[in-house]
Amino acid sequence: MTKFASDVEAANGLASSYQKLRAEISKVVIGQDEVVRQVLTAIFCQGHSLLVGVPGLAKTLLVQTIATSLELQFKRIQFTPDLMPSDIVGAETMDKERNFKFVKGPVFANIILADEINRTPPKTQAALLESMQEYAVTIAGQRYDLPRPFFVLATQNPIEQEGTYPLPEAQLDRFMFNIMLTYPAFKDEVNVVKATTSDEPKIVNKILTGDEITYYQHLVRRVPVADNVIEYAVGLANKTRSGVANASSIARDYLEWGAGPRASQYLVLGAKCNALLNGKYSPDIEDVEAIAKPVLRHRIVRNFKAEAEGISVDEIIERLMR
Repeated sequence: MTKFASDVEAANGLASSYQKLRAEISKVVIGQDEVVRQVLTAIFCQGHSLLVGVPGLAKTLLVQTIATSLELQFKRIQFTPDLMPSDIVGAETMDKERNFKFVKGPVFANIILADEINRTPPKTQAALLESMQEYAVTIAGQRYDLPRPFFVLATQNPIEQEGTYPLPEAQLDRFMFNIMLTYPAFKDEVNVVKATTSDEPKIVNKILTGDEITYYQHLVRRVPVADNVIEYAVGLANKTRSGVANASSIARDYLEWGAGPRASQYLVLGAKCNALLNGKYSPDIEDVEAIAKPVLRHRIVRNFKAEAEGISVDEIIERLMR
């Protein structure tokens, strides 16, 4: 796809497409503007997202609406305790001629909604997480590439812990963003109820194709970044590590474990995309701070003191940025 004469023109095209996407998505998903922005940022950065929120906050509807507006193949996998890896990636079966044939599972799509990912055992979680990292699956020694673009948007209920298998830190690290969904504002909830209790159909138009998304993903990576912005992003990730020589007092006091180098990479990538969505051609420190919470909140582990004093992960990140 080369419809733009220059990267500057392409950057303007991305900002324009983003506004059109927001307008289409808002027909169905009312409020949640920041959540929509973060999910689209992750998509343009070729990253996966974990959406955490109580039931009924339109997590599934949001993912379905975004898939519709992006003209991408969408598959939903409902994670349950008895789900097997083959239910996700597919399996070899024997045909009438007694030959083995690979039947593709639902993971062979562009957008995968992994609904309630923490309800399934680690073995099944791992089958999906291999796809997220490698963009391929291996069955009986044969590698099968997944379609591009490929995103996993996983949902998780933070309240119910009974009968769940929380994702280990190493697996959480594969998600670019951990996006928290909160209850809607009163005015937004009034509009939600009006929209969902009427008989008026909401038609979402397709704004971007898979090829255009792939083009914009490469564009995001080409965005120039000043050294001081990269140093700020790496420094912020470093501040979360309590065991290093120059650890910050906040990390020493309140953190058991800090963010790894993948956090630094995603802080810079996310800042690049955030700048483009704001109509800028290069990110500054404010762009890093704008995406710091969703990048860091699932990569740092609070210690007993932080939990005892009721200090949240987001509060710790705010203190580190100050």
